[in-house]
Amino acid sequence: MDHTHQEKTPKLNGLGGTSAPPEPAGQERTGHHTSTATTPGAQRRVLVVEDDPTIVEAIAARLRAEGFLVQTAADGPAAVETAAAWHPDLLILDVMLPGFDGLEVCRRVQAQRPVPVLMLTARDDETDMLVGLGVGADDYMTKPFSMRELVARSHVLLRRIERAAVAATTPRPGSVRLGDLEIDRTQRRVRAAGKDIHLTPTEFDLLMCLARSPRAVLTREQLLAEVWDWADASGTRTVDSHVKALRRKIGAERIRTVHGVGYALETPPGFAGEPAARSQGGSEV
Repeated sequence: MDHTHQEKTPKLNGLGGTSAPPEPAGQERTGHHTSTATTPGAQRRVLVVEDDPTIVEAIAARLRAEGFLVQTAADGPAAVETAAAWHPDLLILDVMLPGFDGLEVCRRVQAQRPVPVLMLTARDDETDMLVGLGVGADDYMTKPFSMRELVARSHVLLRRIERAAVAATTPRPGSVRLGDLEIDRTQRRVRAAGKDIHLTPTEFDLLMCLARSPRAVLTREQLLAEVWDWADASGTRTVDSHVKALRRKIGAERIRTVHGVGYALETPPGFAGEPAARSQGGSEV
């Protein structure tokens, strides 16, 4: 992972950051998780799930310093229980956990209530990343990572949810059709070959971004900036993994890779596109 943004502070169990400062007043430790009293200006709730107490306290302390309300859980069952009772706005979730792993936590939490998930993994294994995205995670980071980047990505995920909520109240009319692929902007639903396709919010935004310019090649940096609101090139592997996850759902042939550049959403021969687009030979599909 590119450590361009790694903070110039001692690493803590592979994480960029300093040791956790004293717990703020008003916080009580209760069982597997901690509850933080409301602080002035704090609006967003983050549940951090990590079984290493040093790492979890370092992450929690940094997020609290950013104005978040934070609770922590040390194992799978405690994470699901806390999420159900506390309704976090964001879940930061380690893959390897006691009880049951982070993938199962993600499945169960998403079944209760959709929530953006940032997964943490100790292994740079793309298979694990794709599985995590497949069960509803929105983004992932591989340890070791910069605390600054973790905070930035947390803000990005929350901003995207806010934008989606605004878009839901002021939707653009109509649907995008690319052959047998239909993207309903209003309901944020996708159908391919007559079947409903379940996409995560991030996958839908990625597909919509590609669909706005059919056949046009968008660079990884462009996609990262538009979909993730993250301009650092160190995150381009996130784009690659999300594209692979999206291909698994809508069909690999629909997204073309331009090696060394980026991706394009393919269209059927003779596709006319949206009303303003022109057919490139043949009848409209």
